[in-house]
Amino acid sequence: MGSLAAADEPLPPLRYPPARRDGDIVDDYHGVLVPDPYRWMEELESEEVKEYVGAQAALANAVLATCDHRGRLRGQLTALLDHPRYRAPFKRAGTYFYFHNPGLLPHSALYVQHGLGGEPSVLLDPGELSDDATVSLSMIGVSDDGEHLAYGTSASGSDWVTISVMRVRDRRRLPDALSWVKFSRIAWTSDGMGFFYSRFPAPKDDDGAPESGIRTDVNLNHEVYYHFLGTDQSDDVMCWKDPEHPKYIYTPEVTEDGKYVLLSVSESSEPVNKLYYCDLSALSHGLSGMKAKGTHEMLPFVKLVDEFEAFYGVVANDGTRFTIQTNKDAPRYKLSRVDVDDPQSWTDVLPEDDKAVLEYACAVHGDKLLVNYLSDVKYVLQMRSLATGELLHGIPIDIGSVNGITGRRGDSEVFVEFSSFLTPGIVYRCDLSSGTPEMSIYREITVPGFDRTDFEAKQVFYPSKDGTKIPMFVVSRKKIVLDGSHPALLFGYGGFGMSMTPQFSAARVVLMRNLRFVTCVANIRGGGEYGEDWHKAGSLANKQNCFDDFIAAGEFLVSAGYTSPSRLCIEGGSNGGLLVAACINQRPGLFGCALAHVGVMDMLRFHKFTIGRAWACDFGCSEKEEEFHWLIKYSPLHNVRRPWEKGAAGDQQYPPTMLLTADHDDRVVPSHTLKFLATMQHVLCRSVEQSPQSNPIVARIDRKSGHGCGRSTQKIIDEAADRYAFAAKMMGVSWID
Repeated sequence: MGSLAAADEPLPPLRYPPARRDGDIVDDYHGVLVPDPYRWMEELESEEVKEYVGAQAALANAVLATCDHRGRLRGQLTALLDHPRYRAPFKRAGTYFYFHNPGLLPHSALYVQHGLGGEPSVLLDPGELSDDATVSLSMIGVSDDGEHLAYGTSASGSDWVTISVMRVRDRRRLPDALSWVKFSRIAWTSDGMGFFYSRFPAPKDDDGAPESGIRTDVNLNHEVYYHFLGTDQSDDVMCWKDPEHPKYIYTPEVTEDGKYVLLSVSESSEPVNKLYYCDLSALSHGLSGMKAKGTHEMLPFVKLVDEFEAFYGVVANDGTRFTIQTNKDAPRYKLSRVDVDDPQSWTDVLPEDDKAVLEYACAVHGDKLLVNYLSDVKYVLQMRSLATGELLHGIPIDIGSVNGITGRRGDSEVFVEFSSFLTPGIVYRCDLSSGTPEMSIYREITVPGFDRTDFEAKQVFYPSKDGTKIPMFVVSRKKIVLDGSHPALLFGYGGFGMSMTPQFSAARVVLMRNLRFVTCVANIRGGGEYGEDWHKAGSLANKQNCFDDFIAAGEFLVSAGYTSPSRLCIEGGSNGGLLVAACINQRPGLFGCALAHVGVMDMLRFHKFTIGRAWACDFGCSEKEEEFHWLIKYSPLHNVRRPWEKGAAGDQQYPPTMLLTADHDDRVVPSHTLKFLATMQHVLCRSVEQSPQSNPIVARIDRKSGHGCGRSTQKIIDEAADRYAFAAKMMGVSWID
């Protein structure tokens, strides 16, 4: 086993590009004056911003050119990703559809297979939709008869989607093209005549191409339409809009029996929604009648739940009796039942568990329920009675994550998708035709060159600042000595009730195998690991708990002997990018490197762009005085301070930092990262004679990419090689073959 010395090629001179500071822009927040000298960076299409981005990219490339392990990382990642990957199939009228990537294709292709033993063939390969693999598949919907596929494509990782339609039997593309679709799903009616979808009105400057550049304007006035196959979008039937509530987002869904269209109505990213339904069978002339009349009447939706008080997700219906997953008076979720003819009378079918979170429930094989619980961040699968909620069978699975369950009430089989830190992926087929569910491996993903017996994954619990016990997964090579010598990668998210459960990562394997990293995932508050209470304990006025929990994770890894501060790299994306940025502001000396992806960095203005207003449920909003005072305390952009002036260790500085963003990120717009980058470089370096800040602060700004979805395999490899080569060089980590 050969060892290569840590990269010792010197860094290039860190000549940070100048950034104009506009002293005239000062905002008055409830009597507090806050300067915003880089406001001009919000004009992302301006020449000044493009020039600045180009200069920062040149600096980052010069730094990356000195990172010796970059080529080796790219080579090892490419080799490890060159293996067949499968997702769970789903069935429509006896035909199976599934996603598969044989190895290094830019994107997984959608395959079709007639019968379980049939010969699979490619139905749609997104790699063929563009020359440079920057067009990706963002949503699909197959009609109940299996005859037609509607699919949404996105360009350059944008949230904007264009829906097209294909006939399955001969792959013929229909002329249908639906634009300005965003935050939608494709909901076919059971007759196969068409589908419901949601969109925003075309902007006044509509050139028909939402992907021509990045659009950062606020998204308002979502609308629901029904599209008839083979017709022009201008003929689509308007089914619902509500101009009095321009911030509402609508998600349509058709029940499995085809009788009802449901509308989930949300205003934010919080797990609360209103729930409307419309009885399609009661429409006098059906949807086609509405179209024929050219009527402007909307569908007669009935408002079953018309308050934003809890989450309501329909699991199944038997006629007018609906089974619904909800967190009403149940922060760990439960199943309730209501007859829509008697909407005041709700009963619990499966009460809230004392400890575990009810993650998902799926009605299968007539009268059965497959339920998925999360208990101490470990999944538990059970078969229960749909009628009574009674436990019928426990279904044994390893410690890991259930990433998907596909099955319908008309089917006697269910597919379950599983993975863990050391299991690349298994698709189980669960046969329900006999009394007892029989699980068998339908497909198993194997990674050549990866031997799971070389590694171990364990769960530890550590105390946070206020004494709360926080779970964390620690994955490493077996039998490491806890002498503080190992490089470590600590990952976190902590927001919006999202749970960070065990997943396989080829990049993590390379870090552990060739760079001897210990890799860790901290399940900090703000996530959903223990239900809504855990989420709320890390949001709004409690947001500081997220940063305290993450800092405590770093302190635990040091005190337990896994690593030392100079070898501890922290990483997170989106809300996790905010997490990393806030933590280096608060404890710069605890970390040896920081990787912050597409982070929300300006907590005072995030609500002014695209869908940012929907995050006020977790963050608050600076327009409210009390919430402004929460935000200003931790907003990364507003809390960059020179550590050496704090009177602590005189030589303290920020860790080497790489901020990552992309030019088409219309979820967390790139100006967040650009303004934070300019602020860090100004406060710590450009404004100080002979600054102690010698650690580099750079940005990797991807082109023709977005918030993270839809990136090609090559883009994923290139970015991982760049960021981890940077971390390895900054922390002096040697490569071991």
